[in-house]
Amino acid sequence: MKKMIISFLLILSTALFVISCGGGSGDKSAESASESTEATADTAAIAASENPSYDPNRGEGKFKDVKLSDKLDAAMADKGDKLYELKCSSCHKLTDERLVGPGWHGVTSRHKPEWIMNFITNTDEMIDKDPKAQAMLEICMVRMPNQSLSDDDARNILEFMRKNDGVK
Repeated sequence: MKKMIISFLLILSTALFVISCGGGSGDKSAESASESTEATADTAAIAASENPSYDPNRGEGKFKDVKLSDKLDAAMADKGDKLYELKCSSCHKLTDERLVGPGWHGVTSRHKPEWIMNFITNTDEMIDKDPKAQAMLEICMVRMPNQSLSDDDARNILEFMRKNDGVK
């Protein structure tokens, strides 16, 4: 009799767990996009009120004015490709598909070069203070690790990102 009660309770608790963790069958994509936009706006407002000197368009870090040529620097892009394969490809795809982190397709049109380089080289502070980085963390749920990249490495990766986005 005790075995039957224990089995029943185990099945019941498992069923309740599955029900509580499972989502509904409705379309959550519009809801999720709306919540993400609201979260980003709320995060920006909070960041501005907590740190009035924070400029959300600049990002945190030393890169304030990154000059990019209209033409791609192939040598830098090749170095960036090697770094991508070594340090980035396990979490980022070159498409817009999310793996662990967001996909890289279109990243250079979504973010300024200064923001990208500051994020690559100063990940922790950016995640702690930057509303865009915080919004990405809310979506991906995994903090990007600091890869200890040099400024030159970051610039090479940026050039590879530009190549991936179609700059020739």
